[in-house]
Amino acid sequence: MKKSDLRINFKLILAVLTLVFSVGVFAQGKTYPANSPSNFWQHVQFGGGIGLSFSSGYTDVFLAPSAIYNLNPVVAVGAGLNLNYVASNNYYSSLVYGISTLVLVNPIPQIQLSVGLNESRVNYQEENSSNYSEDYWDTSLILGAGYRTGNVTIGIGFNVLQNDRYDTDPFVPFIRAYF
Repeated sequence: MKKSDLRINFKLILAVLTLVFSVGVFAQGKTYPANSPSNFWQHVQFGGGIGLSFSSGYTDVFLAPSAIYNLNPVVAVGAGLNLNYVASNNYYSSLVYGISTLVLVNPIPQIQLSVGLNESRVNYQEENSSNYSEDYWDTSLILGAGYRTGNVTIGIGFNVLQNDRYDTDPFVPFIRAYF
């Protein structure tokens, strides 16, 4: 990656983080008492994503539970786990597992901006004559925007730390649901 690309990526990350935190600081709305332990669970939401895909000789199973804590009506922070298994008969299999952190900002109820940091372990193995395998850690920082209705958000994210060697596309579509 060129030095000028790194400078642009750093400026982009800095601008998004400034936006995320300034929206929360200047947001007007209901405040939550800081010293009330009984209120904690009223601000926690659980959710995540589930995916299943099957076809002739192909399997893809995805599970990503997560939880968020609503700091106020505009900003939420959270963490999650992810597990993804993909197999194509007599060609390859892959197991990906990891953790993630998430900041959600809702400047208006219908729009959700997000910043997610993911750290995943990738175990990849080809099942042909070469028996090639590879294990590595992959870090991604995904900046996203989506349309929110009720507890569900549909949107797209962009991985600003995309590694051309491992990642095929920096754009990541998503559907989030929290209850």
